[in-house]
Amino acid sequence: MGNALRFLYGKCCKPTTTGDSDSLGPSYTTTASGVSALAHDLFNFEITSQVPEGLSQHVVSSRKAQAKWYGKLLQAWREAKPPPKTPEEVARLVIQTLSRHQKEDVEGLLEFYGLPHPSILVEISVGVPTRLPEGVEFEMHTLPVDGNTVPDGDGINVYVNTTDPRESSNVPRDVLMAAVRRSKARAKKDYTRADELRQKIIESGYQVINLQNEEILARKYRIRLRGIDAPENSMPYGKEAKQELVKLVHGKCLRVLVYGEDRYGRCVADVYCNGIFVQEVMLKKGLAWHYAAYDKRIELATWEKEARAKRIGLWASSNPEKPWEWRKDRREGR
Repeated sequence: MGNALRFLYGKCCKPTTTGDSDSLGPSYTTTASGVSALAHDLFNFEITSQVPEGLSQHVVSSRKAQAKWYGKLLQAWREAKPPPKTPEEVARLVIQTLSRHQKEDVEGLLEFYGLPHPSILVEISVGVPTRLPEGVEFEMHTLPVDGNTVPDGDGINVYVNTTDPRESSNVPRDVLMAAVRRSKARAKKDYTRADELRQKIIESGYQVINLQNEEILARKYRIRLRGIDAPENSMPYGKEAKQELVKLVHGKCLRVLVYGEDRYGRCVADVYCNGIFVQEVMLKKGLAWHYAAYDKRIELATWEKEARAKRIGLWASSNPEKPWEWRKDRREGR
């Protein structure tokens, strides 16, 4: 199997069965069928120089022209760093690679693979502050986030390694001792005792996390995304907001800039994931409001305004309910 083929299978698809690396035996799956379908067709194109049957029903150009697209897409995908994994990322790669081609062809190709239409994609700026902005109390870098622990569209539960310089001197002695004793209990296969000690660690705001076959003592932080307010889970677009946030952060290490603490003990913070500002994504996709009562940043107001104008996400409704008013009504029993 050539390097390009290894790249596409290794980065875009996961083998569900084992098999020889040079065979076509294993089946491949991905969380996004359009992504895996395009990867599969590019794989076939590198071998056969053939484009998929049925594509001509969606585009206006000849099969000879289509073959040129696939050659360009194969090269672009191979050179992408990091490689595209989500439908949105793949759609952007297609649009950028085929920017000089007919609009009908680009849109037809996206439709053929069930990828997002250009009109619903949002442009996200990439980059993190080179120095800490004014007002930041401290910065932390998290362990990979478990998407299953994301509570809603504007909150994240994260863990920070206690070997971090800021954390190492603040770990309570009883937590350290519990971690040591738990390790010894597990070595003796006394799992009942190990579970008791693990629960003690959790109750103290810490956790023992297995990462790449290494146990790490980590401190838990609850994060409230600064400057935005997403619909509550039971509100319209609440589930969609949570799903988008999970998609953004699951399995990723985050850079978190903490500005303070709210009345629920959560860190109010700006969060960056692979150089992407998480709040920007949520606002531009119409899955959160700018929380103007607590945050006056012009860029957040602008991103909300852009989503409103495009009627994206919750702005598809003519008069969506504000989450802070929804919470107030529930508190007052309305």
